Amino acid sequence: MNLLDFHKLYPDESSCKSAFKAHRLSEGISCKKCGGSKHYWKKNREQWECKKCHYRTTLKSGAAMENSKLPYQYWFAAMHLLTSTKKSFSAKEIQRQLRHNRYQPVWEMLHKKRSIMGLRDDTYALKGEVELEDGFSFETVAINRNKEESLKRGRGSQRQTTVLISAESKTITGDNTHAKKHSKKKQLGFIKMKVITSLKLDNVTPVVKSMVKEGSSEVSDDSNSFNELKKDHIHSAKVIPKKDIQKVLPWVYTVISNAKRMLLDVHHRIDDDFLQNYLNEFVYKLNRRHYKYCSDRLLATAMTYRWNSLGESSGQA
Repeated sequence: MNLLDFHKLYPDESSCKSAFKAHRLSEGISCKKCGGSKHYWKKNREQWECKKCHYRTTLKSGAAMENSKLPYQYWFAAMHLLTSTKKSFSAKEIQRQLRHNRYQPVWEMLHKKRSIMGLRDDTYALKGEVELEDGFSFETVAINRNKEESLKRGRGSQRQTTVLISAESKTITGDNTHAKKHSKKKQLGFIKMKVITSLKLDNVTPVVKSMVKEGSSEVSDDSNSFNELKKDHIHSAKVIPKKDIQKVLPWVYTVISNAKRMLLDVHHRIDDDFLQNYLNEFVYKLNRRHYKYCSDRLLATAMTYRWNSLGESSGQA
């Protein structure tokens, strides 16, 4: 959906509200009090009322935009902007496009969207041939860091946040005579990127097991962080010379390069507490690069997760 089509479909606040209501009805309305599924719409209050216990459910109740005072059109426009391009948008730019006076509500709205992107991708695991790599570091800013604390250099620096990356990488079989000279010999499937606190076995192993299905064929370098995986997975650890690393692990390095470039181009400073949200957006869009109407998928996901007053996920509705 391009910008002109989006404007034709959602020209004003009432059209966005009607579309949101239709999406909610397609997902089904469940009463919080008795669990009933039969409701009738009270037009004067714009609420559903349970036919059994008469408990009322607001239009935003149970969705990611619950407790948000921003117009529906803001949410729809932001979803379209985030999903219609390969790059991203900063909260300041979204605020400018929406002509909203305050920065904080727009920033919170975008981070809610990025968080639910990650929650949606957490519902599945990678399988088949999987590339693994740890130790990639993103430069971040630690808000709560003691200013008197001396900064370390290199690996382990307080300015670096470690990310674990996994990518489905299926070997291409058949006749490759017409392939381009520098084309990869493996096909990229889905990916996952998770921020980790350390590279210790006790920290890396459970994260990888949650990301990759047991029995998958995993390939990585000879890192001690993956030693425990050999017991449960078909893990292939190799000592890879630098000149051959692009051949053995072609996609994890491409993914990390693109992710770093996107963050550097759009977000000039990233707090370490919110790096995972930015990675969620990158992964969500890359995993759906062949899908159409990605904004509609994000809208449906936004109605699947409930949020509390602090804007944190309280689980699947």
